[in-house]
Amino acid sequence: MNLNDIKKAVVEALEDIKAFDIEVIDVRKITTMTSLMVIASANSIRQTKALAHNVCEKMKSLNIHINGVEGEKEGEWVLVDIDDVIVHIMLPTTRAYYNLEQLWAEPPKKQSTKKISSLH
Repeated sequence: MNLNDIKKAVVEALEDIKAFDIEVIDVRKITTMTSLMVIASANSIRQTKALAHNVCEKMKSLNIHINGVEGEKEGEWVLVDIDDVIVHIMLPTTRAYYNLEQLWAEPPKKQSTKKISSLH
């Protein structure tokens, strides 16, 4: 199964349990740790856990190995590690505090700082 198929399956699993503000970030140019980060919000701790469980079940049904799940006990931020895809499921307040979208966004291209001297 290719990366795009895995991404699609993850997003579908999140949508099935009514995750919102789902964002997929391609981080291949920034890190070798993973290829994609999927960030989603949930309305409650119960929902974060249900979303993580649904993602895991969907991956298992597709014979895709899950490396691990972190944060299920607390439930404010649950991470599902699927090698090339890391899924972050967060409560809105936790998501706003950590602001992963900005942290993992590709840095802006530097603009030239050369000054153009005026000719007189």
